[in-house]
Amino acid sequence: MTLLMHRSQDAATLDDICSIPLPKATRTYQPVSHGHLSSMLIEMAENLLPNFSHTQSRFGLAAEGNKMFGVHTFTSANTSMGLSIGFRNSYDRSMSVGIAVGASVLVCENLALCGDITILRKHTRNVIRDMESSALAAIYRSQQAYDQILGDAEAMRIEEISDDQAYRMLGLVYGRDIITPRQIPVAQQEWRQPSHAEFEPRTAWSLYNAITEALKSAPPQSIMERHLSLHTLFIEQYRITRVF
Repeated sequence: MTLLMHRSQDAATLDDICSIPLPKATRTYQPVSHGHLSSMLIEMAENLLPNFSHTQSRFGLAAEGNKMFGVHTFTSANTSMGLSIGFRNSYDRSMSVGIAVGASVLVCENLALCGDITILRKHTRNVIRDMESSALAAIYRSQQAYDQILGDAEAMRIEEISDDQAYRMLGLVYGRDIITPRQIPVAQQEWRQPSHAEFEPRTAWSLYNAITEALKSAPPQSIMERHLSLHTLFIEQYRITRVF
């Protein structure tokens, strides 16, 4: 998924992430295999989400393979939005293992995330056991998170906004440290001239996707957090009523 690819990252395959040597465990450090994390999430999702089919996976590597980022996308015949599981891992102790569940806007491969990132804890003793338990719980709850995002998206689609309202929202998104000064022109351009016809209506949903397009260049360590903050901000600003 293109949102994972940052200038400091390289697009990767499953074979690539599996080929990175696993560091040695120590008394205080227990590494988690990039490949094991990826395959475990697919297996759990296929068992717990029978209405969805795994259609693709995208991976990114950074810091000579010591940092890995990925997204598994699952689709259903009943909707044009896919369910996605984003995840991250590190071999250099720079990041905890993390998972986030959301929806993929399939036309442009942008990601909408809600809820909390499930931080599966630092790479210490029993991390693999705890990781599997936490991942199972996160995926079990993913259907509810996905349904929530579909409802949020529909509410944003019917929320018409003017150019001035969109520009004020861009300022607020910048003020909340969700996007950077360099990303503002990208979001502004996507609002003014959307790359996809689906986002030509002047709605909160179109603005949301303009901003997620800009977020594709966010630092990889914070990209999931920024997507979550963006979703929360839109829910607050447009007073979208949640059903869950």
